[in-house]
This record gives sequence, C-alpha cells and structure tokens, in this order.
Amino acid sequence: METAHSPSPPDLSRCVRCGICKTLCPTYAEEPAEGMGARGRVALVKGLASGQISPSRLLNKHLYSCILCGACSGSCPLGIDVPETVYQGRSLLRDADVRRRVLRYLTRLSVAWPDAAYRLARMAQGTLWSFLARKGIIPEFPELQEVPFRKAEQVFKTHKKKRGRVAVFTGCSINYIFPDLGESLLNVLQKLNYEVVLPKGEVCCGNPLRSVGLEEQAVEQAKKNYRVFSRLKVDAILSLCPTCTHTLKHEYPKLIGKGLDKAMDISVFFLDKLEQVPRFDKTAVYHDPCHLQYMLGVTKEPREIIRKAGIDLIETADPGCCGFGGLYCMSNREMSSRFLAKRGADIMASKSDTVITSCPGCILTLGRSVKDRPVIHLIELIEDAYCIRADAQELLF
Repeated sequence: METAHSPSPPDLSRCVRCGICKTLCPTYAEEPAEGMGARGRVALVKGLASGQISPSRLLNKHLYSCILCGACSGSCPLGIDVPETVYQGRSLLRDADVRRRVLRYLTRLSVAWPDAAYRLARMAQGTLWSFLARKGIIPEFPELQEVPFRKAEQVFKTHKKKRGRVAVFTGCSINYIFPDLGESLLNVLQKLNYEVVLPKGEVCCGNPLRSVGLEEQAVEQAKKNYRVFSRLKVDAILSLCPTCTHTLKHEYPKLIGKGLDKAMDISVFFLDKLEQVPRFDKTAVYHDPCHLQYMLGVTKEPREIIRKAGIDLIETADPGCCGFGGLYCMSNREMSSRFLAKRGADIMASKSDTVITSCPGCILTLGRSVKDRPVIHLIELIEDAYCIRADAQELLF
C-alpha cells in the first residue's frame, strides 16, 4: 500500500556551519550574501521551521533565489540534504508567499490538466505569449508542436530478435515542446532491437510543483507515476530529461516512500550498447545539465558516447549552470540571465562546431545565447551516428 508523507525538513540541528556547501553555490558566487548561499538557506529554514523567524519578503527572496541545481548536493560531511531543505522551506512559506500565488496557481492547473493547458498555450503563443516574451516577462520558447509525442498507450515491437524491453518516461518538455526528440529515442531503441513501452497514465513528474512549495500535489503525482511504471516488466525506464529521471529515482522515496529504481539517463543505458563509429570529424562542447551531473552523478558517459562518434570534445574554461532551472528562468529572470550570459560567453569562446547537452531545458536556454552554432540533445547525435540519417552532417554542424 502506498503511503503519502510530505517529508519534514532534514535534521538541521546538526549543521555546524562549516561552509563547504556555500563554496559550491552558484548564486552565492554571483551575490556573496549569507542568505544567498546554501549554508545561509539551511539556517533560514531551520529558523522558519522552529518559529524563530517569520515569513518575510527577504526570506522569500533568499529561499527562491536557489536554482536547486544540486551543486552542494552530497557536499555536507554530516549528510544534510540542502536541496530538500529548500523544498521544505518553500512549502512552509507557501501561504505567506503572495508574490508567487499566480505562478503556483498556473503550475497547479497546468499539471492537473496538461492537455487543456497545452491547447490554451498554443492559442496564446502567437499573441499574448510572444508579447510577454518581447517584454522580457517570460523567456522565449519555441513554437509548441501541433501534436504531442505521447498520444495513448503504445508498444513498439521490434521486427528482429528482441534484445530487451524498456519504458519511456516522456516528461512534459518532450511531450509538448520537443516531440522530435522522443521520436529520435524511439528510432535508436528500435534500431538496437528493443521493445518500447509508452504506458498510459503518465503524468508530470511533480518537480515543478515542489519548486513552488506544492508538496501535497507533488505527492499525488508521484503516486500516480509509481502505479503506472512499477507494474511494467521492463529492463529500464528511460527519460530524456535529467530532472524527471532524478525525481523518479531519488525524490519519490522522500515523497511516497519508494522510487522507480530502474529510471536512468539514456547515456548510462546506451554507453555499452553503441559501437565505435567515428563518423563526424568535428568539434563540440558538451554542456553538463546540473541535475545530471550533481544529482545523478553522470558526467563521463555522455562524453564517451560523443567521442565514439568521432567528435573532438572541447572542455571550456568556466563550465557552469545555464540558468534554466525549470520555473526559475521565469521567476528569477535577472539571476537566470546572469548565469546564461556567463555560460554562453564561455561556450562561444570555445569556437566549437556544435553544442551538445542532455537536457531539453538547457537546449531552450542555451539557444537564446549561443546563436552561431546548433545546440542539440545527445539523443540527436546518437540517432544520426547510429541510425545513419543522410542529412546528419548538415543538421548537426
């Protein structure tokens, strides 16, 4: 039987204020005030939870200035989970947080009725959406696709000897913004003779809800997805979004007491299944998505796959967060833009032929800054290297 328990903040009384987490915090590096760093946020949530401090505009600013990148994750010698602490702090602030009331309301509606929200967004994208983007109120987004990737429960069988069976967790960004990436994943899996399941009943992973303090609603999403995916007899649950993968695997145990252990990043799944095919004599920068490198600990696998395709990787001088952060790029535009400007300049200085990443959100953000070369998802490279599309060289470089 599933249990739903909105987790209480970690035991913050153990914090000895050593400051290791603060040294890794990107927002503290941009704005070196105690409340803008990981250590300061831990102290603030501790005070808020104990009633020693009350909700305020400044407290709200500090807790919502965190991009939840996870750079501090695992750094605490006493095991304090800083991102989880911030989630719980935002939940405690929810009723007093008037400024984000509309954002929470829209997030809740979009998650509860995603198809209706999608249709409304498509209607608005040529008028209200573009007007708000021009004014700098919301980021520029690509045109929403006419048909989502996930339509109904589908099973894609292989015509050759079946190598295995995998499920795909589509996620909202692939379903509504980048359905072509979902198609690329299907193509690669079928090329490798995997049976693929897109189960009926998948919902948003719940991370956007947590990011605005809606813990109870995130619990409901976790319960629904666990019911759908835990019953499947598959070798792996693959997602093209590191945030979704991390949420399914590592946050669901905090929300409902159990996670989807078979969830994994595509680079981990594909690495030992792809042969060396030095097809592209080009250069690329690989941009590490924050949740992939910090929360999932995946950095070498994407690079090894890229090198297998014959691409020369350039490591930039100042790698860091691109500033996407899910809803962060809407609610913290100024700080998000700072991150993007720094990362964009770093990539531009590399003179690489292309930019490769593993996160659809990073593609959205980096595409606004890196204008002179393609920004692509790793799955596109894998498809074009191993499924042999005739126009691959032209599309990717």
